[in-house]
Amino acid sequence: MRKHLLALGSAALMLTAAAQAQSEMTPPADMPAGEYVLDKSHASLTWKVSHFGLSNYTARFTRFDATLDFDPANPANSALKVTVDPTSVETDYPNADAKDFDKELAESERWFNAGEFPEISFASTGIEMKGETTGIVTGDLTFMGVTKPVSLDISFNGAFEERPFSGLATLGFSATGSVTRSEWGMSGLVPNIGDDVDLLIEVEFYQPEG
Repeated sequence: MRKHLLALGSAALMLTAAAQAQSEMTPPADMPAGEYVLDKSHASLTWKVSHFGLSNYTARFTRFDATLDFDPANPANSALKVTVDPTSVETDYPNADAKDFDKELAESERWFNAGEFPEISFASTGIEMKGETTGIVTGDLTFMGVTKPVSLDISFNGAFEERPFSGLATLGFSATGSVTRSEWGMSGLVPNIGDDVDLLIEVEFYQPEG
């Protein structure tokens, strides 16, 4: 019983701390201006593509980086840069000892062809605010040697001038988007493997000390 009560007490304290943290979030206009870097421990880049119309095959990139030049007075003037390592593609394909499907995706000329194109990059060209916490980021996506414009729907989740535990100025965002992979030269197995690839992005950016 004593252990049960202690567990309940700990859970209550954690919930109270979380609620207090939410209530103490900083309005974006009050955040420090300047460059923010990606908090890689709180970031994910997932994509999904149709598999014969039966299901959506999902995978992720595990190595990517980004910087955000944030203008709190006018968020539309902010700028975002992203780089992705295509060799970091990771799936849940079974029996990797028999077939390293992740390596095949990364290296095959049919797919990411990372030997010839070792980096995927995105650089914003404009930000259009749609509401206080939503907007559209437009930018140039360079992939497999081709550069084309892409738009991402962005949701601003919140900010801390001093984030709990780290004390660093931190911004959090979610983003979604879609690209037609054949437009960048990846047309392998279209249409059995879908041409449209959906992106799901979760990120936090922090401003380094000093």
